[in-house]
This record gives sequence, C-alpha cells and structure tokens, in this order.
Amino acid sequence: MEGKIAIITARGGSKRIPRKNIREFCGKPIIAYSIEASLEAGIFDEVMVSTEDREIAEVAKQYGANIPFLRSAGTADDHATTTEVLLEVLEQYQILGKKYSCGCCIYPTAPFITGKKLRNAMQLLEENKVESVIPVTAFSFPPMRGVEIENGKVKYIFPEYSERRSQDIPMMYHDCGQFYCFKVDSFMNNRKLVTNYTKAIIMPELEVQDIDNEQDWKIAEMKYQFMKSYIKG
Repeated sequence: MEGKIAIITARGGSKRIPRKNIREFCGKPIIAYSIEASLEAGIFDEVMVSTEDREIAEVAKQYGANIPFLRSAGTADDHATTTEVLLEVLEQYQILGKKYSCGCCIYPTAPFITGKKLRNAMQLLEENKVESVIPVTAFSFPPMRGVEIENGKVKYIFPEYSERRSQDIPMMYHDCGQFYCFKVDSFMNNRKLVTNYTKAIIMPELEVQDIDNEQDWKIAEMKYQFMKSYIKG
C-alpha cells in the first residue's frame, strides 16, 4: 500500500501543563483541532494518534482518529524524540502490512493547523524534489541583535550586527512546531525530519504560538479567536 498517513503524536505525561493534549481549548480538547484538520484535508489514507495514554486514545477516537496500537514504554518517556516515535509507528504499520509513501507528523497542540495548510504542504512535498516540508515563521526581532549578560553587564552575542539597523539584517525564521510533511523512505533512511532537501512554508506570526505554560495557553486562545474573527471578517 503506497498512500499517505497523518501521525499525531500525543504523549500523556505532560509536566508543565498537566493533561495538555486533551485540555479544553476554545470549547473542545486541543487535540481535536489536529485530528479535524487532518480529516478535513481529505488526502490521508490513515489519520492516527500515537499515544500510550488510554484516555487520550478515547478522546482521539471520538474525533475520528484511529488508534491501531498504543505507544511503547520506550517512546512514552520524557526523553523520547519525535523521530523515535515516528519510526516506531511506521515500523508497526509495516508489521500490519501497510506501507506509506508520504507522511505528516502533526503535533496535538497546534490549533492553528487547517486542512488547507496540510493539503498545500503535502502538494509541495509531492511536486518538488524534496524530502520534507515544514512551516516556519519569521522572528519578530533579529536574533543577531541578541545580547547576553555577564557579571551584570550587557554584551552583544554577535557584535558585527550591533550597529546595523534591524531592517538591514537578513530575515531569520524558526520552526513553527506544528507539523512536518515527509517522504517516508527518505525519513527512514536519514532519521531526520529536516534535511538539506527540506522546503519551507512561511506562516504569519498570528498563526503560530508555542504552548509551554499557562500564559502561552491564554495567548494561543486569544490568537485563535482573533484569527477566526479576522478570517470571517
């Protein structure tokens, strides 16, 4: 079988925000947004959630995701990487006789994802000679103008940029931390989601938010509500 799979990675042991992946976000469990966007995209042969947590599994099923197996203990601890989780999922599907040509790793706390964004990214992956596609957003202020503090005194980390106007400094971007589209064979060979053959989709800052603490959560909800009203308007 050569199709497309969406893999939503949802570990149960979040420390900074307990039960983060199924906490209510603007009216429904936050993982629901990732599941619904994957289904709305209409391009995936399988939309699954990788978790070791039975409560997360039940919530995921309610919103239409498949849970063909639970995550192993080895990929459910604090030190497991996304790469290890994806490899386990793909290898388990191979055991079940299912092989996919393209995959999309989707984080469970990414309510700004839409079916359209996933379709566009997967189309970019298939139409270009690339191994993966990721969303990025520009830093709001050039990191090259960053400072560090030594013995209470400020020091430029990159002094060569200290006198440049911010608009004259090259734009720098960072990973949105939302999803990664990838060619399965390349990923399993390289064991990396970002390679020398990765293409980027640029996202507006409004549609990007790390959610690592309570303040982040509240900011994400405000951004989401504004984004929805802005789109409708």
